[in-house]
Parts: sequence; C-alpha cells; structure tokens
Amino acid sequence: MVLGAIVVDMPHDISPSGTPGEVASLLHWNDQQLIPVIAQQYDTGEILMFAWATQEALATTLRTGLATYFSRSRGGLWTKGETSGYAQRIREIRADCDGDCLLYVVDAPGPACHQLRRSCFSNRIDGDGSVHCDRPVIA
Repeated sequence: MVLGAIVVDMPHDISPSGTPGEVASLLHWNDQQLIPVIAQQYDTGEILMFAWATQEALATTLRTGLATYFSRSRGGLWTKGETSGYAQRIREIRADCDGDCLLYVVDAPGPACHQLRRSCFSNRIDGDGSVHCDRPVIA
C-alpha cells in the first residue's frame, strides 16, 4: 500500500530476494497445496485459460519451459499440449503481490480450450444474465 511517498508492505505480500529456488517458499499455496494459474498469450495479452499448479507442476514448468498444471480431475500433472499437440511455451512467469496467484505468459499457437476455441473464456455474460458463446472453434 502507498501512503504518500511511503510504501507499506501488507501482511501477506511476498518479499523476493532474488535467491535461486526461493519461489516455492514465497508463494501461498491453498489447503490442497495448489495455486491458481492464469495463462495469457504473450503478444496479444489475451487471457487463454485458468488452471491450478502444485509445487511439482511449477518446478516442471520452470525446468522444461512448457506450461505444466495440476489436473484435479486426473489427479496428476498435465503439460498443456501433451495430448492435443497445442503446447504453451513459457515466455515469462509472474506472481501477484501477495503470492497467491501465478500468471504464465505463454506462446500458444493453437487453441487453449478443450473445446478447440482460442480461449476458455468464450462465453460472454450479458447484463440481463444471458450467456452467449461468441468465440469460434479454431481447430
């Protein structure tokens, strides 16, 4: 928080030191040891999808450069594109200020959604509560 020209740390903000390997201890994992991840296309800023990561999924992502998540339905790690062929190559990973959410900035040349749409966020909700799928299938 900024008060005048003074920056005040909030109780749950992370304080990175730039030390290799510090990321897992800085992040705030939920009760299931998961953290939410948003995937965003690096050059357009388009939000592609939401998923979860474990410490192992994040470590795999860092090691391989491919977006790896934890699938709650499968009960294990899942590297995006391993079955569809539409891999997400990591360009940058960012943590939010309090370390409870990650942003994977990716190069995703194909659909991110299992419905073969560019983004999982293809359903627009209008002010009257109606829902409209307004993004085409691209593959």
